[in-house]
Amino acid sequence: MPEDATAATTLPATAAETSPDNPWPLQLLSQKLKLHIDRAPSAWVEGQVIELNRRGNNAYLTLRDIDAEISLPASVWTNVLDRQEAPLERGSRVVALLKAEFWLKTGRLSMSVKDIRPVGLGDLLARIERLRHALAAEGLFTDARKKRLPLLPHRIGLITGRDSDAKKDVLRNAALRWPAVEFEIREVAVQGNTAVTQVIAALRELDAHPEVDVIVIARGGGALEDLLPFSNEELIRAVADAVTPVVSAIGHEADRPILDDVADLRASTPTDAAKRIVPDVVEELARVRQARDQLRRGVTRLVERESDRLASLRSRPVLASPEGMVTMRLDDVERLRGRSRSAITAAVVRAADQLVHLKAQVRALSPQKTLDRGYAVVQLADGQDVPGTRRDVVRHPSQAPSGTDLTVRVAGGRFTAQATGGQEPSGN
Repeated sequence: MPEDATAATTLPATAAETSPDNPWPLQLLSQKLKLHIDRAPSAWVEGQVIELNRRGNNAYLTLRDIDAEISLPASVWTNVLDRQEAPLERGSRVVALLKAEFWLKTGRLSMSVKDIRPVGLGDLLARIERLRHALAAEGLFTDARKKRLPLLPHRIGLITGRDSDAKKDVLRNAALRWPAVEFEIREVAVQGNTAVTQVIAALRELDAHPEVDVIVIARGGGALEDLLPFSNEELIRAVADAVTPVVSAIGHEADRPILDDVADLRASTPTDAAKRIVPDVVEELARVRQARDQLRRGVTRLVERESDRLASLRSRPVLASPEGMVTMRLDDVERLRGRSRSAITAAVVRAADQLVHLKAQVRALSPQKTLDRGYAVVQLADGQDVPGTRRDVVRHPSQAPSGTDLTVRVAGGRFTAQATGGQEPSGN
């Protein structure tokens, strides 16, 4: 067996099995890297051309990410560039089909452009609309998610460009409407590949600020490419997650980035945003004066109405001469007193007459009156000398046989007698 074949069988099978005592030859590592990179598929990427140099049949360009500070050099055959309808220039936004290539002899990794296409305005608009529809399907634009702006914000967070006209418009118009308004300003890049990260960072910082009641993202008008950061999906989701109400004031009325759809309020311009986030102090003072006038008129009408009622009550006879009530009741009392006196007198007279009549009846029915009419009461004399005994009244002849001592009571007094015989009355 040859010596090189024997040595090859003793080499580690994987990179993890290598060691200082048993390393790989550099050739083997390069071969494995090339095999691994060759298996990697091609990928379409989007970026901006920031460098472009032609050298014979080859051209060298550098692509930079749209939203981040990341760039990548690549090479392309000039015939690929010549297929374009318009010459490719620096600053062009493109999509390119990249394939990683590893040069075995030099150990150099390079990116080869197999195809490249410029991104036109139509492509950008179509891409924005697809993203808009996808986010709308998630419900990020529904009215139920939108928060109400405060009537009078204590402090306004403003995210805008450095020393931009949009910043001046918002500050000037807000101060004209409400001079006491306060701002927390964050100046960021509002276009370019760093705009998205800076705007998101400022948004999160202001959203966490305890005194900021509303956040305004403002930028002046511009080309579609300049406004693309405000249709970035990462920024849109950051606005949707914000707790503080967000106002979008991007460009002009015709501009419609996706930020307008997800924001809690869309202002057509930065000036319009200033007018909609703070009330007009002149209008508010006019409303206060109007409310005070209405209140004053209401109180005046109430006082006048109650004064009229009091005057009406005071004009009534009972209040005009209140002693009339006492006089009228005095006459009633005197009349009732006379009627009571007459009734009592009549009752006493009737009672006196009835008493005389009853006395006459009692006297007429008394035993003495009976004796006065010539009648007598005959009693047995037995036991008349015994104290406390009752003399029996003789009611029948059989009670007084002959020789019985009797006591006879007449009107003038009494006397004794003796029975001589008895005789029953005739008839029935």
